[in-house]
Amino acid sequence: MACGTSKPFDGVRASLTKAMKTIHEGLRQVRQVPLVAILRGLDVVSAEAVGLALYESGFRILEVPLNRAGALDCIERLIQVLPDDTLVGGGTMLTIADVHAVYAVGGRLMVAPNCNPAVIAEAAAHGMVCAPGVATPTEAFAALEAGASALKIFPAEMVGCAGLKAMKSVLPADVEAWPVGGITPESMRAWRLSGATGFGIGSHLYAPGSSVSEVLRKGQQYVHAWQSSLAS
Repeated sequence: MACGTSKPFDGVRASLTKAMKTIHEGLRQVRQVPLVAILRGLDVVSAEAVGLALYESGFRILEVPLNRAGALDCIERLIQVLPDDTLVGGGTMLTIADVHAVYAVGGRLMVAPNCNPAVIAEAAAHGMVCAPGVATPTEAFAALEAGASALKIFPAEMVGCAGLKAMKSVLPADVEAWPVGGITPESMRAWRLSGATGFGIGSHLYAPGSSVSEVLRKGQQYVHAWQSSLAS
């Protein structure tokens, strides 16, 4: 190929560079308070109040799982009302179509319960922070190779602190590992000592019908527990 015909490749490189910059900026944001609020069953009517309560409590990462009706509307609403330093996106993202749908409404976070390299790669190519679910070193390395920004350790109850510690011993030292499933403020310290660098919190933080004051109170408890775990 002649040297003068590289413009299409230059365009690809530029797109990849832009995507990587977006991911790095997203990771810079989430590392400040790497707690993901998993808002399964959130409805668009309460999305603004719940989102603002979580933001007030200190959360900066919000995930709305796609396996409940109205998830995309909620993601879009949260992005509209929350400050720019909030990372909002979808959970239970199982297909490339899910990536496109969440990205189209402004979501820049991709979370999944599984490790599908094609879905991870598509989300990464769009500059999304990607946190696919893994439970073994094999899945973890496959996810990282595909472009994962963080590893969702799921289900955390099954992997356990000992399992996470063993997994972290073979992974790159700077890998983000976020246990999800059964995390409580009281259990955070043990997970941190085993290598956790963040957490995903679901029904212990929010469930359909939760009052705004309850979400605020629980959110503050989790953020305080996180901050305390850093000092211990």
